[in-house]
Amino acid sequence: MSNLGSSSWEELRKQARQLENDIDLKLVAFSKLGVSSGSSSLSSESMPLINTDDMFDTLSMELQQLLNKLLAINDKMADIAPSGAATMHTLKRHREILMDYQQEFSKTSARVNARREREELLRGGSPPPSSSAGLSRRDQYTKEANHLHSSHILVDEQLNIAMEAREHLTSQRQVFKRMQTRFNDITNRFPMLNSLMFRINARKRRDSLIIGGVVGICTFLLLLYAFH
Repeated sequence: MSNLGSSSWEELRKQARQLENDIDLKLVAFSKLGVSSGSSSLSSESMPLINTDDMFDTLSMELQQLLNKLLAINDKMADIAPSGAATMHTLKRHREILMDYQQEFSKTSARVNARREREELLRGGSPPPSSSAGLSRRDQYTKEANHLHSSHILVDEQLNIAMEAREHLTSQRQVFKRMQTRFNDITNRFPMLNSLMFRINARKRRDSLIIGGVVGICTFLLLLYAFH
């Protein structure tokens, strides 16, 4: 069973590294597309650059799918990870790489979206007639892509929070188990301790009953005295 788990772990690590390489290459092209589309738009305001923006949007969707796939593989790795400090360090490193990719993807997307909004403002919201249909489809596509991207970011944040909470609860459970084991060891080593605690509690209950009885008798006598 351990050999099977180790094999699955290594296979997932191989897939994660392959995805990280693919994402890294696509992010470079993604960033270059964002810069080139912005610089080209400055040289010719009348050209909407539909082809460049379409390529950017297509690459954006591909990157988002790859990032989601890498996130799922990281979650599977966390579920079957062998115990050990080296394994925890490897998992942490893969998560850091994924977070860096997500941040770079978000920055490039935000920069291009800001550039597109600036172009729309400069055109006064009325694109040329020859390209109005294409721009309308592009704007709708971009808006949907932005909504999807925002949703994915929120989901990723919630998943990260859930994973951190799960790790924290697991750590607390291990601490409580160690404490319980230590208490059991102490009890087994000192059997007279339970007997002593029982006698102390019994004496406390007896003293409480005696005090309650004395108070009750005194109250009864005071009432008799008051009525006579």
